[in-house]
Parts: sequence; C-alpha cells; structure tokens
Amino acid sequence: MLTRKIAYIDLTTKTITSQTVPIEWRRKYLGARGINNYLLYNLAGPQIDPMGPDNPLIIGVGLLTGLPGFGTGRFNICAISPETGNFGDSNIGGHFGAEMKYAGFDHLVIRGQAKSPVYLMITNDKIEIKDAAHLWGKDTWETQVAIKNDYNDERVRSITIGVAGENLVRMAQVISGPKDAAGKFGMGCVMGTKNLKAIAARGTLDVSFDDPKGLLKYYKEQTDILMSRKWIDTLGKLGTPLMQRISYSYPRYTPDAYGKKKPAGLEGRPEDSKKPAVTNGEATASKPYAQGIGRVFAEDLMPYSVGMSACMGCAVHCRHRHLISEGNYATRGEGPEWGMLGSGLDAESTIYGADRCNLLGVGAYQISFALKLLENGIITEKDIGRPLRKENMEDRMAMLEDIAHRRGFGDILADGSFALKRLPPEAAEHMPMIKNKSCNHSPGGIKSFALQVGVTSLPTHIHRSRPGIDIIGLPQEVFDNVYGRHIPTDYTSYEGRSYMIWWHELLYAVCDSLGLCRFQTVFNSPNCPQYPEYSELIKLALGWDMSVDDLKVIAERIYSTERLLLGKFNVGTRKHDYPPESWFTSGREWSRLDKPKYETFLDEYYGLHGWSTDGVPGSDLIEKLAITEEKIS
Repeated sequence: MLTRKIAYIDLTTKTITSQTVPIEWRRKYLGARGINNYLLYNLAGPQIDPMGPDNPLIIGVGLLTGLPGFGTGRFNICAISPETGNFGDSNIGGHFGAEMKYAGFDHLVIRGQAKSPVYLMITNDKIEIKDAAHLWGKDTWETQVAIKNDYNDERVRSITIGVAGENLVRMAQVISGPKDAAGKFGMGCVMGTKNLKAIAARGTLDVSFDDPKGLLKYYKEQTDILMSRKWIDTLGKLGTPLMQRISYSYPRYTPDAYGKKKPAGLEGRPEDSKKPAVTNGEATASKPYAQGIGRVFAEDLMPYSVGMSACMGCAVHCRHRHLISEGNYATRGEGPEWGMLGSGLDAESTIYGADRCNLLGVGAYQISFALKLLENGIITEKDIGRPLRKENMEDRMAMLEDIAHRRGFGDILADGSFALKRLPPEAAEHMPMIKNKSCNHSPGGIKSFALQVGVTSLPTHIHRSRPGIDIIGLPQEVFDNVYGRHIPTDYTSYEGRSYMIWWHELLYAVCDSLGLCRFQTVFNSPNCPQYPEYSELIKLALGWDMSVDDLKVIAERIYSTERLLLGKFNVGTRKHDYPPESWFTSGREWSRLDKPKYETFLDEYYGLHGWSTDGVPGSDLIEKLAITEEKIS
C-alpha cells in the first residue's frame, strides 16, 4: 500500500509526471484529506483565480482506502473553491477511490486547462489524457456508461461532471456512480474550468498488507461488533434519510418552545417527538410523524426501494436503490440523501428531484434562496421569467435546469454566494454567510452544532466536526466515557462544547485521511470505531506502530495546516469565526446564541488547539507540529 504514486498532470502542456508518495508525508498526514490539503497549502494562494487554469485540483484516496471493511471507499477532492474563493474540500464515497489505488495511484494534482474536452484514464501505473468530445453534454450517468463502453469493461469506475460543471456553475458537483457526490464547494466547476469531463480508473495491481491473516481476522471481529449496533442496523435499513427524523426532533418544534400552540403545519405532531427515539443510547427508527408537515422521512421512501447497495469495503449497505416505474416522476437510481431538496414535497418528487440533481451535477439549495427572495418581494416572477412556487415540483425542476444550463435567472443563481453581486443589496439578508459560504439555518438550540459551524476549517460544513452524538440522549456515563471527561448531556449547555468540537475535529481528520466512512465512527453512535481501532488497522495493514496519541498529533497537524490554509485567503482569524449576527439577535431566547459565552467558547477552543487568542497557529506550534512549506512539482 505504500508503493502507490502521486501524479502531477498539466492539461495545458499535456505532461504527466509521477513519483511514489513520500513516506514522510504518510507519517505526517496519512493520506486523502491530510496529504491533499498539505499539497493545497503549498500550491494555492489568493493570487490564483479559482476559475482559472492555475487552480490546482487535487484528488486523494485514503491511506487505507481499498481495505476490506470499515467503509474504506472514501476519498477527497480539494481546490480553491469557486463558490467561496477560499479553501474547498469535499469527501466522496463509492468505488472510484479503491479502483484508483488498485491502478497504482493515491493522489493526483491536476493543473492547466485542456484546449478541448478531455478525460483521464488511469490504468496500472499509467495515466492517459483522452478526448472527451463524445462525452461533453452528457449527464453524469451517461458519461460513466459511455466510458465503460469505450473499454468494453463494466469494472471501469469514474468520477465525472454533468452539464452544471461544463457550464461553470460555481457550486457544481463531482459525481460517481448513481449518486456518490463530492457535493460541496464547487469541485465540479473546477473540473469544468479545465475542460476535464471525467477521471476513470481500472486497476488490477496487488495491494499488499503487513499481516493479511491478522487483518482479515480483525475485520471479521470488528464487522460482527459493528453490525450488532442499533445505529448501524437502522442505517442499513433506512439509509442516511434516517437523519431527517433526528433533525426534526430538536426542541425548536416542541410545545415548550412555542407555548401551547404549535406553529402552522405542526399541530398534529405527537408530543413524544420532542426527543429522538433512543434505545440504549443509540438513535433508532420509529413510526412516521403526522402527515401534512411538508417533510419526507426515511419510512416514506421505503415503498420505492428495490434493495440496498454499498460503497467499496462496506458491510452496512446504507444506499437505497429505488425505482418509480410510472408517472411524472418515473426514475431509477440510488438515494436520496438526507435533506435533499428541502420541504414541501412528497416522496416521489423528492426521489425524482434528487436523481435530477445527481444527473446534472448540482445541488438545489439556491432554489430555496430564490424562494426567500420572492417571498420577501426582493425579486418577482417577472425577474425570474417563470413561476416559482414553493410546493410545485415542476417549478423547482425548471429552475434547477436553468441553474445547470445558466439560463435566465438561473445564471445568477449559478454564481452561488457571488450571486449577491448581481442582486439588490437587501438580498444579502437572506443569504447569511461564514467565510463567504452561505449558511441558511441556525441550530442554535443545540449549542455544539451552532458553535462548530462558526469555527470549522471547511466553512459551515457540518461533517467536518459536528458531534452528532450530542442529541441522541446518551446516558451521562456513556457520554463521559466517550470524551474521557465530564461533559453535560444537556445539548443546550455551553459547558464542555469547546472540548467536544475539538475532539470530533481531530477524530474526523484521521477518519478522512485514512479513507474511512464518517457514519462508521463516533458521529451518531458512541460504539463505533475510533482511535484504538484505527491504530490497530494501521498496524495490521502497514506494520506501523501508531499509538492513539500519535494519531491525535497527526490530526492536530492536519487541522492546523487547514487553519493556516484559511489564513492564506485572509479568512483564518477570530473575526472570521463568528456565525451570522442574526444567530445572536433573532429568534426565541432558547435558540439564540449568547455573545459573551461565544467569546468564551472561542478562547477555550483556540486554547485546545494551541492557537493564539486570535485563532492563529503560532511559529512555535508550527515548528512543534513540523508543518513545512515546500516546493511542489
């Protein structure tokens, strides 16, 4: 596994060079997210146009990607984000990452711009730049099928952009398979700027392990334990949409929060919905809530499921394969993911809309922004050029197509946060931002969720550090055991939340850099693998003795490197770590953040990282963590 290569690809000059990934990088950053962002730290800066050819697009698979078990299909794609103008990174699953490793490569650094559409074909220790004229204009699934047909090989795996990426929609996604998405920060747009339609891989190289028999034995033991967990069992039955029920069990929807009368649309909600259903400290499914609230829950999607599938190396199988065989929303695919397309839709329209997003390679959040502008009279249907009604799926899909093709008002929405430059000034009130990334809702009642959004190294991204276990009703003893110290289980409390967020930041940095699945670590279950299991995996796979403390130092190095990277774009100091001001001033008292307590949180949080009171890693820490700047080929 340590013989895999890093390739440097210049699409302008059509030159490709490669070398074995330096062992020093491995020991300091592991792989995937860690090495990717170290590369970006050394290659990127504010002088580079995110929409220009010099923006480095970096793809990296995890140190353990391709192992059996533990959901080791994950990899990362990073670049300067066209959506924010600063640090962009997105994690994606499926099968491409493992196939790229089997083909001999762990990292790609892609710069320049092809004169006409191209794709990359990676085979055993070889990368070719291929003509993609026959692929341009195809959706993401058609593209993958066409590439398989080019080689008459169903085992070819690809990541690709849809028409949204081709048309340089700033938040365009990279898609693999029916629905695996690098869905954040416009990595699909970066591919589009390079005229890079896809990257395909097919590999048959051996992957050697230090102790293969011991690794397989450990995999079997850990998989048996994992599959006995109620969180994993439910995830394998309902998929990630099970998170929808947990999300809408927050206290913001309870009678206590609103008085005796619930808000319109929530009148029929059962009183026991104020807490998630919990069994032995783990979230589980329960009966669907009362209908008529404009939300689709996991159970509502089950009638359309025709089976479950999995990413490479995963026993959980959390991905629904669905089929709607007739009607206006006839479709087939995988998913949808938790939270797709928002409220006001039924199950069939939600599934259909999610599939269209995946095929076009773009998310739908800008549609919600347009609806807010309409509701507040900032724009009119005349400005849009068509009707846009909240609960009308045809209107939403028409707008989604306009965004993906940059047509009419969709051309403005396609600019993401930069759309504000083309809209009336008052539009900014409806797109609150952190580090130039839109942040559309406040989970202020759950303090850890609200606090982490402000400081996360990847602006507003919940998976970077969100402590999901904070809201599932764990017993105090279990909670304390996870964190190794006392932290109140009351999720409205500020006490201990700085430590909690810091703890999850470090764990997730290691998880991502090894190439493991977020849902199979301590995200929503205290009983999932974490540092001790990661240490043992590294020992069995590579023969390296990396203790829990060693891994925590690596994690701190990764996170501080990302903080320094944010600093290069002038968004890495204390003044950039605040959520929108409305989070401190608007809403009911229970949901507002307390400004003095937030300041205390920042002080504690920076102290845990060893950063200055302004949130900046100092020279002593940089030297201690051995974070270096070097010339990258």
